[in-house]
Amino acid sequence: MNRLLALLFHQGVLDEQFLQLQQLQDESSPNFVSEVVNIYFHESEKLLRNLRTLLMDKEFSDYKKIGIHLNQMMGSSSSIGAKRLTNVCVAFRAASQLNNRPGYVFLVLSHIRIYILLIKSILGIYIHMIRCLRALELLEHEYCYLKNKLHELFQLEQQRILAAGVRYPRQM
Repeated sequence: MNRLLALLFHQGVLDEQFLQLQQLQDESSPNFVSEVVNIYFHESEKLLRNLRTLLMDKEFSDYKKIGIHLNQMMGSSSSIGAKRLTNVCVAFRAASQLNNRPGYVFLVLSHIRIYILLIKSILGIYIHMIRCLRALELLEHEYCYLKNKLHELFQLEQQRILAAGVRYPRQM
């Protein structure tokens, strides 16, 4: 898990904001990161659909609407620490501000979609690993509890057997 995170940081996919997000997760909200990331994916997919719809409209000329969607995408990407995706949003916004609709804008939109799929896949693996580690911790806890209680039970049984086996001479 640490190697995967190190790789994502090295590749610039994630930044320190993701670590800050992880720090907000605790025992009272063990699925916090997973829930936040799932909300991010749901909202991002809507934004991507909206951007594609706007760009495919042949009559479209209001690049402010694109900017609004890009700002939302950039803000939510930044808030979960999706550094590379945030950078692509910045480039996309710059292109849309230049009214450079053909070519580059579509290319950037394609990159955003690819990065979201990549992040979704990688974070899915990460979330699965966290769930497995939690399950392992629970398994280890239950194992230790069982081991201790059975050990205690066997000690009591051994004491009972020893006590039953010791016979004191009868006093007359």
